[in-house]
Amino acid sequence: MTETITDDRRFPPALADLAEVALSYEDGIDFEPYEAFDAPEETTDWIRSWTGNDTLDGGAYRVFGQDGTGGLAALWCVRPGLPLAAQPVVFLGSEGECGAVAGNLSDFLWVLAEGAGPKEVVEYPGLDTRPHAALTALAERHAGTPRRPAAEIVAEAGREFATFRDDLYALCR
Repeated sequence: MTETITDDRRFPPALADLAEVALSYEDGIDFEPYEAFDAPEETTDWIRSWTGNDTLDGGAYRVFGQDGTGGLAALWCVRPGLPLAAQPVVFLGSEGECGAVAGNLSDFLWVLAEGAGPKEVVEYPGLDTRPHAALTALAERHAGTPRRPAAEIVAEAGREFATFRDDLYALCR
């Protein structure tokens, strides 16, 4: 998990547009998108703090948002030769919760459109959601994958990255 697959740090247009959408907790989505990725040094500090392992670097992650408790959403760069938008989206919560949210950025947009944020789908699978109009419009503009229910997207990511949690916990000290 420490090897960087890509050095690309360009913020994808979909994430730039996401940062423009006004989200509030009343929408049922506890997610604050950033206007740029966290700096590499910040990401390294975060993964070291999260794991207690000061030998790690954050090169495999591009952090692009957080929930109200400080849990972070990131692109996890594990697919060699593929662009950032094709990398999975993961969530690492402030209390040790973690999981794969979507297999790629397009699918993540559909999860948000359904009215679920990364924290919600990792911590509360099956939570009732309600579609979010602005996020649906954003997904329709940017997503290259077909619209699917959030539960299906998250389950697929969970199967593809079934060892994410265990592998991450194995890095903890």
